[in-house]
Amino acid sequence: MTDYPAPPVQENHVEPVPRRIRAVLAGRTLVDTTGARYVWEWPAFPQYYVPRSDVLAEALVDERTTEQTPRGDVAIHGLRLGGTHRPGAARVLGASRVEGLDDTVRFEWSAFDAWYEEDEQVFVHPRNPYTRVDALRSSRRVRVESRGVVLAESTSPVLCFETGLPTRYYLNRTDVDFTRLVPSDTVTACPYKGTTSGYWSAVVDGRTHPDIAWAYDFPTRDLGPIAGLVAFYNEKLDIFLDGAPLERPRTPFSRSGA
Repeated sequence: MTDYPAPPVQENHVEPVPRRIRAVLAGRTLVDTTGARYVWEWPAFPQYYVPRSDVLAEALVDERTTEQTPRGDVAIHGLRLGGTHRPGAARVLGASRVEGLDDTVRFEWSAFDAWYEEDEQVFVHPRNPYTRVDALRSSRRVRVESRGVVLAESTSPVLCFETGLPTRYYLNRTDVDFTRLVPSDTVTACPYKGTTSGYWSAVVDGRTHPDIAWAYDFPTRDLGPIAGLVAFYNEKLDIFLDGAPLERPRTPFSRSGA
């Protein structure tokens, strides 16, 4: 059992998307719909399934390959627009085994230059309507260690609670020992927090621990309290809360879970 909420839906759950969804490639809008469906191909977050009628038809290129999925057989299509080509970018679902998904298209997120919900850009994957993210100021004492060496310690953290992820502890930079940290070129993005402005690796006893800390200098407006603060991966370090060690999460998280 974890000490944070698990995703509340099961695989193949479907819900309507009440937002206008658009996707842009090479300066043109190829997807523009108010009829998309959320489909949870796995419980952590959904994908958009878009009515084929709301996709620029001339951009879809049938690759004459099919694939079986739990939702039905799909025809693999590429995207081609002028000199821009994205092979294997779309899965066109004709008759679906799941109600409400007939004649829809599921795109690879990275095939487009940008996705928008209404007029705001969304990164990495669709935002999960069942995910809540709160950034709360706290006076609890947080200490971060690696192999017994203190990397940071604070009594004024901001705790970030996100459904399906362990609590993240964001600390003032003045509470971080940057003599132990080395900047890296890594940049990641999160649908709820935005794009990172910095990543750091730790060097302890001559050993480098890559990309164990990050910061969002310009997070989304809802996550304003974490602006400029530094967080560390619970999975890779020892974190103590009010003097008690936290159990490291057993589930590996990708950087998009930062």
